[in-house]
Amino acid sequence: MLLCPLDYRYGRDEMKAVLSEENKLRTQLLVEAALARAHASVGNISKKDAAAIASKADLKHVKLERVKEIEKKTKHDIMAMVKALSEQCGSAGKYVHLGATSNDIIDTATAIQMSIALEILENDVLSLMNTFAGMAKKHRKTIMVGRTHGQFAVPTTFGFKIAGYLAEMMRYLERLSEARKRICVGKMSGAVGTSAAFGPKALDIQDAVMMELGLGVERAATQVVCRDRYAEIISLLAQLCTSCERYATEVRNLQRSEIQEVSEAFDYKNQVGSSTMAHKKNPIASENVCGLARIVRAFVIPSMENMVLWHERDLTNSSSERFILPHVFVLTDDILAKTNEVFSSLVVRPDKMKENLEKSQGMIMAESVMMALVERGMGRQEAHELVRKVSLKAETEGKRLIDVLTSSKDVKAYLSKAELSKATDPESYIGMAPRIVNAVVADAQKLINSRG
Repeated sequence: MLLCPLDYRYGRDEMKAVLSEENKLRTQLLVEAALARAHASVGNISKKDAAAIASKADLKHVKLERVKEIEKKTKHDIMAMVKALSEQCGSAGKYVHLGATSNDIIDTATAIQMSIALEILENDVLSLMNTFAGMAKKHRKTIMVGRTHGQFAVPTTFGFKIAGYLAEMMRYLERLSEARKRICVGKMSGAVGTSAAFGPKALDIQDAVMMELGLGVERAATQVVCRDRYAEIISLLAQLCTSCERYATEVRNLQRSEIQEVSEAFDYKNQVGSSTMAHKKNPIASENVCGLARIVRAFVIPSMENMVLWHERDLTNSSSERFILPHVFVLTDDILAKTNEVFSSLVVRPDKMKENLEKSQGMIMAESVMMALVERGMGRQEAHELVRKVSLKAETEGKRLIDVLTSSKDVKAYLSKAELSKATDPESYIGMAPRIVNAVVADAQKLINSRG
């Protein structure tokens, strides 16, 4: 019986495979093999025994079913794995797990899984950046209403909006890359981190294991890798998902019936929007992104609480992390992929953008008129008050802003009809938007190219 939606509804196979139960065991066996080779490198065990252990440290020889069978008796998952591996190694089995505590294996294996998972997420971000870069470049001059407080503000371009998303994703790529050195670390330092059971060559053993596995080292561990590292990556991924929710929310808002400036792609032949309202075409993918982002954020609090363990450690983090890590990585990957899907197939409606600009009756150009008055010599505060009054008059009388402006003696004293016409033209008031878009896209493309 399937219970968790990750098993039957959400998530992609590649990320699920990284966090799967089978891969968790496979990775723990890799750590045990690396530990055996490290012991051999410092002379604690023979190279023959290390090779024997390493040759059996895989899923071909150590079956998940056998580990579970042993765990039913031992009530300890790592000891079950150790016993299952040992029974495959003959006389060398006595050296399996030598000097180690459970979290030497668990935390080091988890670091390997997170390293692979982070690589997948970085590629997801790069793909989304590529989509945003293409959209921003294409629509850098596609004029639309800029909105603040849900109200008409001043003109902007759709490409400029997307360039903002692109710049944000570039920061996330930097954050993910920069966080790796703190997140992907393991330990081989025993029961309370002192490395006593590993003997005089303990630090050499730890360095050898982590070098082989491509990980950093927790230099002053307790019995576990310090959980500030886990809290950092969970918080970062929650923040990343929240940004995707921001983009998806914008799609949802712009797809409103009364706005209709963009919309998710819709399969007219097969897709159903509503079980009863046959006309509906809902932004379901964007809504899905928003809902899943909330789940990812919900894991931030327990990841913070897992930092607070009694003395050198207790087991309160263990059960919650079995939920936290797979769910956060799988859902983050899913959210990034769905966000990319939404924007790569997004229907953009420049005609509706123009129509909505015109609905403002020119009010959206009030700031432009104010700045034109200032350029012709009127004080800024005086210009603001004049345009404020004229705008309110136009709104009250249901007239276009330019019509009221051209009948104002105070305005005509500074601006000609031609100058007013230019000041109320949205195309003349998008500032540096196209240039900013070009610069952001250029930076992004360099970064994408550098990552292959």
